[in-house]
Amino acid sequence: MLLEPRYVKLSTRTGIEVRRTLPNARKRMIGAWAFADHFGPTQQDEGMVVAAHPHTGLQTATWMIEGRFEHRDSIGTIQHIEPGQLNLMTAGRGIAHSELALADAQTLHAVQLWIALPDAVRKMAPEFEHQGDLPRVALAGGSATVFAGSLAGHESQRAQTKLFSPMVGAELRISAGATLNLGLEATFEHGFLIAQGTVTVDGESTPLHSIAYFEPGKTTVSLMNDGDQEAIVIMLGGQPFEEPIVMWWNFIERSH
Repeated sequence: MLLEPRYVKLSTRTGIEVRRTLPNARKRMIGAWAFADHFGPTQQDEGMVVAAHPHTGLQTATWMIEGRFEHRDSIGTIQHIEPGQLNLMTAGRGIAHSELALADAQTLHAVQLWIALPDAVRKMAPEFEHQGDLPRVALAGGSATVFAGSLAGHESQRAQTKLFSPMVGAELRISAGATLNLGLEATFEHGFLIAQGTVTVDGESTPLHSIAYFEPGKTTVSLMNDGDQEAIVIMLGGQPFEEPIVMWWNFIERSH
């Protein structure tokens, strides 16, 4: 199944437009992944500002591809994030945060993800963690940096991010003209967001910024880089999230 993005204008000084693939009319969630915004690569003269705003009932995961961000939140965190690093904020019962793209980086390219918290921990105290030393897995045809869970067959190289659902998240880099064959956890559903390059997923051309989605039961996937430059794919997967959720603005709850 192909999940195509819709374009959303953020209320920022730079007026950056993002591509939103989750939630989607065809698929609301992929495992506990409930939200996916992809923005950039964008040339910038000044930092993009996302002013302070609240969240409840979820985790926000910021993954940098290019550029630098500064995160601040209402529990006192001030944290910079650079490419290959992850900021994970657990909102729990409530937190407010802001993000500033630092202007000394000329290009901004990142993915903003939300993870729905299970009801049992939905009202926990808010937390924040920064992961700057994530496992990197060498693969035939490319590599993977794992920022949530572990790749099937590589359980020893597990990201130490604090999660509350069985899931996986990784940045896949595919060499020019190469094919990356990847094992998958059969109980997970999976999505592959094309962040850079021209990629064919299991023989189907997948447009840039779109997600190729697969239901549980699939054990392998083939990703072919059809271009002459490195391709970047964001892999999201997890056991189907069985709890019905209500997502309104920045909040994930269980009822209106």
